[in-house]
Amino acid sequence: MATPEPFTFQGGRVDPGETQNLRYTITETYLGDPVRMPVTIINGAEAGPTVFLSAAGHGDELNGVEVVREVAHEWDHDDLQGTLVCLPVLNVPGFIAQQRYLPIYDRDLNRSFPGDPESTSSKRMADSIFRNFIEPCNLGIDFHTSTRGRTNMLHVRAELDDEAVERVANAFASNVIIATEGPSGTLRREATDAGVPTVTVEMGEAHRFQREFIDRALAGTKSVLAEFGVKPAATVDWPGWRTVVEGSDDKTWIRADAGGIVEMHANRGDVVQEGERIATIASPFKTDATSVTAPFTGLLVGLLENPVVYPGNPLCHLVQLSEQTRRVIEQHRE
Repeated sequence: MATPEPFTFQGGRVDPGETQNLRYTITETYLGDPVRMPVTIINGAEAGPTVFLSAAGHGDELNGVEVVREVAHEWDHDDLQGTLVCLPVLNVPGFIAQQRYLPIYDRDLNRSFPGDPESTSSKRMADSIFRNFIEPCNLGIDFHTSTRGRTNMLHVRAELDDEAVERVANAFASNVIIATEGPSGTLRREATDAGVPTVTVEMGEAHRFQREFIDRALAGTKSVLAEFGVKPAATVDWPGWRTVVEGSDDKTWIRADAGGIVEMHANRGDVVQEGERIATIASPFKTDATSVTAPFTGLLVGLLENPVVYPGNPLCHLVQLSEQTRRVIEQHRE
């Protein structure tokens, strides 16, 4: 039987059977004051995998913040086999400013991993986070939302060519998995490349808590922990139906060809038919109107929330569905 081990990081240690809440310094302000990231580490009394849960890599993406907080502070961890590294707010400066990027030169923390201790401010922060709290783990889930003015249905993004990542993605039990490697510098790609299979969970919109998504993400997280034996009393879920989007031909962002005010005729998560009108873009006087139709039959994964657009602005994210998947979706919604 494996012996449980302490979780160590620069400046600290959490022994088996212990929980620590800490504020870990990741950078300094212009005045030299420390900027501290909240971290909760729960080390189970029994041996098992080490799992990180992270959120707010973009500072205004809040749904995942509540997911990680509830796992850390509301779940019973008496049966925990392994260690949970809970990082509810990665981008502390962005979270405080309630903006997507780091206020420091407007850099994207989620394009700065694995970081560099001698490079830019964002890469120094990323290095501290990655080295201390990501690399020691065996797998991870990174929570995001859509950017402001848009909304996503809950889905997983994962590099499915990696079998370990595929196992995490399938266990999360989302209806939609988008198979992508992820851009260079993103936490999930760099963690996976470092041997820590990681998926991104996208859900909802920025600047708010949305209970529907939080609850579904909590269920998905518990399912992953069950799959890897971290929560042995939990069960691995199946979402009822699933579509895996693998190539660029299977998905598209439909963009506005005219500027104006948008009326959406479909909702997030709807199945729309090829040629069906999804939106209408009209002038302020409603004298000129442009209809936007679906180029193929598919599922609306992402949708515009802010109803004003310039030409070229994204309106919705549409993914292809097989005929069999469409029938299953219809049966589940009857």
